[in-house]
Amino acid sequence: MARQPIIIDCDPGQDDALAILLALGSPDEIDVLAVTAVAGNVPLALTEINARKLVALAGRSDIPVYAGADRPLVQDLVTAEFVHGKTGLDGADLPNPSTPLAEGHAALAIIDMVRREPKGTVTLCPIGPLTNIALAMRLAPDIIPKIKAIVLMGGAISIGNITPAAEFNIYVDPHAADIVFRSGVPLVMHGLDVTHKALVTQERLEAIKAIGTEVGDAVYGLLTFYNIFDQAKGEGQGAPLHDPCAIAYVMFPDLFDGRDCHVTIDVSGGASMGRTLVDWRGRSEQPMNARVIDQIDADGFFSLLTDRLAALPHA
Repeated sequence: MARQPIIIDCDPGQDDALAILLALGSPDEIDVLAVTAVAGNVPLALTEINARKLVALAGRSDIPVYAGADRPLVQDLVTAEFVHGKTGLDGADLPNPSTPLAEGHAALAIIDMVRREPKGTVTLCPIGPLTNIALAMRLAPDIIPKIKAIVLMGGAISIGNITPAAEFNIYVDPHAADIVFRSGVPLVMHGLDVTHKALVTQERLEAIKAIGTEVGDAVYGLLTFYNIFDQAKGEGQGAPLHDPCAIAYVMFPDLFDGRDCHVTIDVSGGASMGRTLVDWRGRSEQPMNARVIDQIDADGFFSLLTDRLAALPHA
């Protein structure tokens, strides 16, 4: 399989951290063109430095990191320090990166990279709010038919995790999500229905700790902290590891299953704001615009993740 060029758009976040490290630990399958940061789990001033810390941890300071939108398109920013801690990466003391931000806005960088690469080759992997992607589409509609696919983490078929109706990434900027889901680009949606089947159990944590490298130790600390929120609620065997699902799918889609659906975004401003309305049974007879994933081989996923973390440079 040829290496697939991707752009990771993110708001790190411990689960974003695992997605970035999984991608950078998989150079035979994935060519990471850039990491672009957006406000989400924590404000942009933290997400951009967190992204740079992670590429440095992976020994890949050659990967450019761009800062993008510091707020949603329309509404005020909502953040999630109550899950991720005040830095977004609580649980590991990562050194400040030595490399500066790449020059220019993330949305403009996305436009330039999609235009530069051969048509139909670049996959966008947004694992935070979709603000940067929507801005790129609004500023340069010509890139839309050139994007191979958008493989995202966001949404839910059923219940939300920030409101009863909405998943966090979509809720933070539903107007951006509406633009992306109506764009016509092939979409693959990894929502809560699949990510809640990828749980950070203690057994899986211990396998990561056993790697015995700087990366493994950092990830063990990050995920130990990340588990606290769900443990405090008494839910499940561990926290759901949302964002790496999108990266794993790009490489090994056979680890997942789902179905093609019509998905719309609720931007009404009411109690269902940010809900992904997934027509799972095709009742609306509207054209299908997303592959909605609801099944995962969780053991295979965590085996892949652990192997690729171990492949990253040893300190």
